[in-house]
Amino acid sequence: MRLERVAAHVPAGARLADIGSDHGYLPVALMRRGAIATAVAGEMAETPFRSAQRTVRENDLEQQITVRLANGLMAVESSDGITAITVCGMGGETIRDILDAGKARLSGRERLILQPNGGEQPLRQWLMDNDYRILCEEILRENRFDYEIIVAERGEPVTYTAEELFFGPLQLQARSPAFVSKWKHRLRHKQQTLAHFGRARHGVCERKVQDLKQQVRWITDVLG
Repeated sequence: MRLERVAAHVPAGARLADIGSDHGYLPVALMRRGAIATAVAGEMAETPFRSAQRTVRENDLEQQITVRLANGLMAVESSDGITAITVCGMGGETIRDILDAGKARLSGRERLILQPNGGEQPLRQWLMDNDYRILCEEILRENRFDYEIIVAERGEPVTYTAEELFFGPLQLQARSPAFVSKWKHRLRHKQQTLAHFGRARHGVCERKVQDLKQQVRWITDVLG
């Protein structure tokens, strides 16, 4: 389901770079549908790199999909003419670090389709700091976990409030049932953490407690 939703945001005819491609399922599925022109599947670990090579070979797509063993955006060459980049299934901080370390490989004309497993706030902060506007946001629930998809493109500088960075600017506007469900779960968890901090006699960072209280207030206000 997650990969299907990510695939839906890849522009038709894109030249795709799938970073952390794992088995290469996403570029292979898109190529088999005729949805993209060409793809690079990047993997930094040997085992998934071999898996992606095998998936591409078994689907007879070696002419259209290049599999590269490389760290993050080092898999992308300027000659690839990449127009869309997908990074899925990692923590938001990890995705942010991949984008930051590979900034020199970004032309600024690509669409970024990102699916973080948590850590969305620091990822949105990086997007804002680097003039990427969030075009689309989505929450989906799979196997009892809430996942977010963030789609962004570079343009004019954009400013998001602290709350927009926390919840997602478009999520905050739409407040979909999936959004409400996610934040009800998160609110319970954060309240339990606060209660645990309250019982702890020492060793709890005051800044952390205040941040958590602020988040609980925001979530309570948003859920009304």
